[in-house]
Amino acid sequence: MNKQGIVSSAFLKNIAYVTMFIDHFFAIVFKTYINVYTAQGVNMDEANDIYDIGRAVGRISFVLFAFMMAEGFKYTRNTRNYLLRLGIFALISEIPFDLAFYGKVFYVSKQNVFFTLYLGVLALCLIKKFEGEILVQLNCVLLCCMAAAVLKTDYMFMGVLLIVAFYLCRSSFWYQFIVGSAAIYFGIIMVYVVRYWERGYALKTYLKLGINELYGLFAFCFIYFYNGKKGRQLPKACYYLFYPLHLLLLFYIQKTLFGQG
Repeated sequence: MNKQGIVSSAFLKNIAYVTMFIDHFFAIVFKTYINVYTAQGVNMDEANDIYDIGRAVGRISFVLFAFMMAEGFKYTRNTRNYLLRLGIFALISEIPFDLAFYGKVFYVSKQNVFFTLYLGVLALCLIKKFEGEILVQLNCVLLCCMAAAVLKTDYMFMGVLLIVAFYLCRSSFWYQFIVGSAAIYFGIIMVYVVRYWERGYALKTYLKLGINELYGLFAFCFIYFYNGKKGRQLPKACYYLFYPLHLLLLFYIQKTLFGQG
């Protein structure tokens, strides 16, 4: 890692949260705006282009979160508490997530990203526990990926694989970039294959869908300048609570402006 860099962990977190908010604003509020006016017969082509840009910016966020999960695991003194916090906020965030994206208090067909982060860190715990036993480690990662697929967590097993890639390649930025890029592209293609298998899409459709996720590679522009330092950060509770609270805020804005959820 570039210890002479100018970017701290706090800076990366701030970028991740800002880009996540942008992504969710366009996915929740702006998409509803497009749908409402499209239903009224208004041409929304320009708005759709803006929507695509907003979601492209949002791809940066998860890559940064995955990187910070690996970094956090590397430095944490208590992995059990780390997992416990992620698990608690996965449960806390589920209702806000379901309301914001699906307009329902409970929507069992998709789970929020904290579940993905939990499974990614769990995979790292198992890798560390079974150090030197490569076959066992591989099976543990596969089990965590399968759990993400069964639970249908946000980003599914792509998210788990990316966290693992960041951790295993932590000695070199370029290893992280190459392996991380492969995890993002091929991982998200497999996610789409699982998600849309019944639709019978051609291979080129999945390859095109995978390209959309590569906007997240811009996150490496920030990671390259990471200096390994913590920086001035807000209390942990602020970062964890931001996720469910901003989803509730966006849901409220959506309901207030358009009466839809």
